[in-house]
Amino acid sequence: MIDPNQRFPEFLENFEQRLKHLFQQEYNIDLLSLQRGLPPELLKGIMDNVPLSVAIPKEYGGRGSLVKECLGILSAASYESLSLSLTFGINIALFLEPLSKYGNSEIKQGIFDRFLKEQNMGGLMITEPDYGSDALNMRTINKETADGYKIKGTKHWQGLTGMANYWIIATRNESNDGALSRDIDFFISDDSKIAQQIFVEEYYDNAGLYIIPYGLNKLDIEVPKNYKLQPETTGIKMMLDILHRSRMQFPGMGMGFIKRMLDEAYTHCYNRKVGTGNLLCMDNVQHQISRLQAAYTICSAMCARSSSISGIANNLATEGLEANTMKTVVTDLMQESAQLLVQLSGAKGYRTSHIGGRGIMDSRPFQIFEGSNEMLYAQIAEMVTKAMKKQKQAQLYAYLKEFSLTIKVADYFKEEINFSLDEHLPQRKLVDLGKIIARIICAGYVIDLQEKGFRKELAENCIIMIKQEVASLVAALRFQNTAATITDYQVGSLWLDFA
Repeated sequence: MIDPNQRFPEFLENFEQRLKHLFQQEYNIDLLSLQRGLPPELLKGIMDNVPLSVAIPKEYGGRGSLVKECLGILSAASYESLSLSLTFGINIALFLEPLSKYGNSEIKQGIFDRFLKEQNMGGLMITEPDYGSDALNMRTINKETADGYKIKGTKHWQGLTGMANYWIIATRNESNDGALSRDIDFFISDDSKIAQQIFVEEYYDNAGLYIIPYGLNKLDIEVPKNYKLQPETTGIKMMLDILHRSRMQFPGMGMGFIKRMLDEAYTHCYNRKVGTGNLLCMDNVQHQISRLQAAYTICSAMCARSSSISGIANNLATEGLEANTMKTVVTDLMQESAQLLVQLSGAKGYRTSHIGGRGIMDSRPFQIFEGSNEMLYAQIAEMVTKAMKKQKQAQLYAYLKEFSLTIKVADYFKEEINFSLDEHLPQRKLVDLGKIIARIICAGYVIDLQEKGFRKELAENCIIMIKQEVASLVAALRFQNTAATITDYQVGSLWLDFA
């Protein structure tokens, strides 16, 4: 077992070597990834390295809940297995950090001990079958009793369904007349206690991320009073703080995955002979590899930014702009990176046992869960346009050149964004605008990272790639597209009638 108190560079290096040995030598990850779950002995071999100690405060025996260390562990895991990294991400961002910040001090030591010594795991239950992203209308209820709280409801699509030892459960309080509170309460459940065990009604056949079980959960449990999380203000703001912090940790999961896609693509193109040279001699291949390197650079910049702002000491309830930006852009980059690797690999990549082919399916849900990217891009645009209206500013470039997150990079995009926005943009245009703003914010992260000493050539190439993408998105934004759904499309549209 690795000493969790050793210096982080050594702790991380030892963990990376352990994962490499387990996934590339002792077990065949290409075959394992086609099976549901992980062999218990493999999971034990991973958890013996106490990776989750990075998310536990020092006073409870952990490494200190430093964002940099959490992202480092997530990156190390995603280089070998995106499913494993997401497993850690669920534990870190959706259970251990909320417990550290909002949990009752009476229960923390016992729970943290079980994570450190007994390889326990925890997750978060918010989503319900009938409400999806509409969390504020959830129907899982809590009622106070003499000894605690009675919780009843249905949750689904929780990662680690049937596997987690602990859950944080989002509920709404039900009054005596049956009315549900507008605020949200969070409670911890402990599966080792009979009265707190959650029944798994169905396991889902998720198309990717095979290692992680998902399903439909029925709740009819009772928990002690001190198992309720204590918000700083309201439960809704606590939920936003938790979700925004989680979104700011997506770059950690993306980092190792994107680096693996880049390394695999470069190695394949270098070794693949075409005529008198290799694939790297081809101009379009150079372009595709450069896109992968730009993704690597953007994700690196996000990790650096997240490390400086998303610690549990900070309340992120109002930081939706940066949280949404990081989540949307990095998950788009993850999916694009997997697609690029498969394309460069040719037929070899079109196999579920190939890391690229598998990566397409494993990275795809990242664009959906914790808020679909389209919804979050629209929210980004709404946040910025609302601020612009407050300042009575309609010109996008004029606003962004004074905005703190884009002040350093707005001039790079002046030619593309030097126009005024329509006062009432349809939702489809808000999505386009959100994509533009998010990528310019990411360019700012890249410049900040370059100023700290990050490799200049990578940063410069990255800005060029972002400029090209922004130019394309601006063209989409300004193109007048009012196409609407035709409900009876079958009428007059059978091609056989016209052949």
